[in-house]
Amino acid sequence: MTVWQDAGANIIGRYEGHRGSLPALVLGSHLDTVRDAGRYDGMLGVVAAIECVDQLNRRGARFPFAIEVIGFCDEEGVRFGTSIVGSRVVAGSFDAAELLRADENGVLALQALTASGLDADRMQTAVRRPDEILAYVELHIEQGPVLERLGHGLGCVSGIVGASKLEIVLRGEAGHAGTVPMQGRRDALVAASECILGIETIAAKTGAVATVGYVDVEPGSSNVIPGKTSFAVDIRSLDDEVRRNTVVLIRECVAEICAHRKVQPKFTLAQRQTTPCSEWLQNQIVEAIDRVQGACPVLPSGAGHDGIWMSKVSDIGMIFVRCAGGISHNPAESVSVEDLEGCAQALLQFIANFEPPGKAA
Repeated sequence: MTVWQDAGANIIGRYEGHRGSLPALVLGSHLDTVRDAGRYDGMLGVVAAIECVDQLNRRGARFPFAIEVIGFCDEEGVRFGTSIVGSRVVAGSFDAAELLRADENGVLALQALTASGLDADRMQTAVRRPDEILAYVELHIEQGPVLERLGHGLGCVSGIVGASKLEIVLRGEAGHAGTVPMQGRRDALVAASECILGIETIAAKTGAVATVGYVDVEPGSSNVIPGKTSFAVDIRSLDDEVRRNTVVLIRECVAEICAHRKVQPKFTLAQRQTTPCSEWLQNQIVEAIDRVQGACPVLPSGAGHDGIWMSKVSDIGMIFVRCAGGISHNPAESVSVEDLEGCAQALLQFIANFEPPGKAA
């Protein structure tokens, strides 16, 4: 492969087809992970793709398309708090203002980029055109327990679920924990607790998944009634209508509880739509996995991936690989040798039998 680093800090390797300048089947994932993590998140998709290209090169195999392997930078956003950077640059969706974000030591992303030898003024040169890419396919650990429960090492992803982040601030009235009677209190934390239980009930009914993973209480003293509580709700579903309806029901539930407890709610909502995997790619991925393990489950991805942004310039597909216990973002992250071999074989089968759009059945 010919290898280079683009202006967005992504590492790219290109394996030419029958002739130069052909559009490419793009494979890859992200190079980074979170702090105190495992070894497979992101990197498995990059290494498996490189291994496949190496095998094809050893065989002297060439195709009527090129193959590119991309290792995307900064998908997790650990250092500067801005995620999925590399693929957003490639898709032309990165906001340069984000380069002014600083890390915990006060170093700007712009300064770090420059120190690595890259020029922020040239980031636009990393943007790819749709006519350059036939498809983007990402192999990734599932980061969940579904494949393990089904007894399969591999699966085809139907789409990346849409997500809503609903930030809620409840304002009650702080007071002395010993002198204010229970009756008539405007306790923001008690109200939030009731809201969180209501959120769990709503999600169970609608079929979405909803998680409150952050709660902040002010003033945060054991002898003071909480006057302000902030919490964030993560709502996800492959069906955008289900997700949006769940958000509506949660807001109604919170408003009703707050009215009863004389607490004032404030809502801030951010949303991302579902990203479907292209049907023609799903069909070819299923066929490849069938050849390796005899059957291929199809399942959604509950986590976000670089494919969300690559879908702006190309059709996308994904292969999931079983991870023990569904554990990820954890040093205990583990994939069996059997599944490592299986995922590489399936990806190789997919590449060898890949039919670009217009030729695919």
